[in-house]
Amino acid sequence: MKLVRYGKVGKEKPGLIDANGKVRDLSHIISDITPDNLSDKVLHKLAKLNPAKLPLVRGNPRMGCPVIGSGKFIAIGLNYADHAAEAGMPLPKEPIIFMKPTSCIQGPDDEVMLPKGSVKSDWEVELGVVIGTKASYVSLKSALDHVAGYCTINDVSEREYQIERGGTWDKGKGCDTFGPIGPWLVTRDEITNPQKLDMWMELNGKRMQTGNTKTMVFNVAKLISYTSQFMTLYPGDIITTGTPPGVGMGVKVNGKSAPVFLKPGDVMTLGVEGLGEQTQKVIAYKKQK
Repeated sequence: MKLVRYGKVGKEKPGLIDANGKVRDLSHIISDITPDNLSDKVLHKLAKLNPAKLPLVRGNPRMGCPVIGSGKFIAIGLNYADHAAEAGMPLPKEPIIFMKPTSCIQGPDDEVMLPKGSVKSDWEVELGVVIGTKASYVSLKSALDHVAGYCTINDVSEREYQIERGGTWDKGKGCDTFGPIGPWLVTRDEITNPQKLDMWMELNGKRMQTGNTKTMVFNVAKLISYTSQFMTLYPGDIITTGTPPGVGMGVKVNGKSAPVFLKPGDVMTLGVEGLGEQTQKVIAYKKQK
């Protein structure tokens, strides 16, 4: 089942994608795709619906983040060995955890705005995990039982802020618009093995990233179990699980470093197998209302 939130910013409605790829409205069934509606009980109820009997949404509406009300947006660093190598960083012995503020979350195709003074903004296609039931000190064996579903995420990152300006990585990871999520939340019953998903990213039509979740250093179950040792995971919490090689800061020409960073007018297109695609136009900083 593919769950969505569609409509104008701040006025999204819940929906699901039918067998023909069309949006069907769920607003008379549930109020929204909130943490309370991510439990197995509610998801099983929604799965029993006949999409053909739900109201058809005409046209091609804007997609918002497929979940609203997430309490935490947790990110994992250097979780692909070849990405760690291109970044010139040692392979972690334990998962690297940092946080992206929920204020950076936006729809999958909304514009990405470069922060004021940005010179090294970059892309990262990632597999996202949305928690469905409370998880605290969970075992590896039971970890995936706490997942509501999976989604595509672009962990947009300003490398100068992240790496060169001291402190934690968070300051380069949480700028406004730096968390495109979606288009869908695909329930875990459709993703039988999250460690066999192809992923890719293109910049202005040129392939930059090609990877597969099988090359993760720490798999999804390990990330959930490990993270739950340090913080309780609640329904709606999002974990973005790391990126394969091919980010802008790692570009080389003839063996020499030749980084490529985002500029206004660039277009990012990315996707994860079975989880849908995103497209974002990059724009210059502008003061928000």
